[in-house]
Amino acid sequence: MSENEEIIKIIETLLESGKTKDFSSLRDIHLNDSRFSSFSDLPPYDLKDFQNTIELEELKFISISDYDYQIKNLKISVFGDTAVVALELNQKGMLIDNKAYTGEHISIDGRATFVLVKQPTWKIAHIHLSKIKN
Repeated sequence: MSENEEIIKIIETLLESGKTKDFSSLRDIHLNDSRFSSFSDLPPYDLKDFQNTIELEELKFISISDYDYQIKNLKISVFGDTAVVALELNQKGMLIDNKAYTGEHISIDGRATFVLVKQPTWKIAHIHLSKIKN
């Protein structure tokens, strides 16, 4: 597997967990370190650490049934043991409100930047997701 294939597999593992609802690999693909950080396209918008990111990713994916995604305009740049992945991302599904027993179809067009470090395998060190206003 090429280095670019290894890197995109990490990003796809994150997004596929939204489809499968299997969150067992989330901790393995993120850098469990104080240097990890993330910004989300959903509230809260503050800078998050490793633990908060994992919890919010799980909560997001649990809350969206029939989750699916599409990656467009992927660019991977590798600088030694660091990689920057930039892409456009469409995420869609049914946002479930379990208290009201209702659902709302959602489709989020956004941009994503991932910074990965190789230690010794590729790990996500930073995530920045932002919505594109429609």
